[in-house]
Amino acid sequence: MFDAIIIGGSYAGLAAALQLARARRQVLVLDGAQPRNRFAHAAHGFLGYDGAAPDAIRERGRADVLAYDTTEIRSEVATAVAGAQGDFRVTTDGGEHRAKRLVLATGVADEMPAIPGLRERWGKSVFHCPYCHGYELGRGRIGVIAAHPMSIHQAVLVAEWSAPGQTRFFLEDAFEPDAQQLAQLAARGVALERRRITQVAGDAEVHVAGGEVFAFDGLFVATRTVIRDGFAAQLGCELEEGPLGAYYKTDMMKETTVPGVFACGDVGLPMGTVAFAVADGVRAGVATHQSLVFR
Repeated sequence: MFDAIIIGGSYAGLAAALQLARARRQVLVLDGAQPRNRFAHAAHGFLGYDGAAPDAIRERGRADVLAYDTTEIRSEVATAVAGAQGDFRVTTDGGEHRAKRLVLATGVADEMPAIPGLRERWGKSVFHCPYCHGYELGRGRIGVIAAHPMSIHQAVLVAEWSAPGQTRFFLEDAFEPDAQQLAQLAARGVALERRRITQVAGDAEVHVAGGEVFAFDGLFVATRTVIRDGFAAQLGCELEEGPLGAYYKTDMMKETTVPGVFACGDVGLPMGTVAFAVADGVRAGVATHQSLVFR
C-alpha cells in the first residue's frame, strides 16, 4: 500500500512526487513516457532550463525524485483505476497497485486540423505556444492556422513575435470574424487568408487552393486538447470545459470532485507550459501530503 500513486511521470507528476518524497511518504510514479512536448527539440521559458531539451529536463527531474528512497518510478501504463480514498487500485500493463491517494498527471493529446503535412511538423516548425517558441522565429514571417473561433485570440497575439505586417491568418472556414475581430486583426497588421490550405510542405510552406505558396519561418495552431485516459468516468470525477478542451475540475488545492483524487498539469488546468505544469504539480503534491496528515 503506497501513500500515493502518481499516474504520469512528466513535469507535473514528477513535481508532485518530489514534494511527497521530501515528506518521506511512499510514492509510486507510473510513467507511460508520452509527454505532450516530446516532439519539440527544446523547451523555453522555464527558469534555469531555458532552451534545454525536454528529455533532459525530465531526466533531471527523475533523478531528483529517485534520490529519495521512498519513491519508485515504473515504466508502466495505467489502464484502469478504481476504489476510494484510503484504498485506490490502479491496474497497469504490469499488474495492480494500491494507494491511499491518487494523483492524475496523465497529460493531454493535441487534436489539430486534418491538413496534409501539418502533424509531421508539430513541435518542429508548427507550434501552439508563442511564449514557448515565438522568440526563436526572429521576428520573421509567421502563419496562424484557425482550428476554431478561439483561434482569433492566437492570431492577434502571435503578431507580437513577427515582423510588422508579416503575420497571415488562415481562416480554414473555422469561423467568420465579426467587425470587431476584423478591426483587431487590421490593427495588428495581420493579413486574412480565406483560401483553404491544401498542404504544408518544406519547413513551413503553406500551399493554398489555386496553387499559391506562402513561406513562413514558423506556423501556429491552437489545437484542441483531449484527456488521454478514461479515469474521470471510472472514478466519477467531474470535468470542466475550457476554451480548448476539457480538464479535471479541482479546488484550489488541486483535489478533484472525488475525495483523495488530485489532478495537475495539462489535465488539471487549461494552460500548457512546462513552468505551469511544474507549479501545478508542486501544489498537488503538497495538498496530497496534507490530506494524508489531516484526514
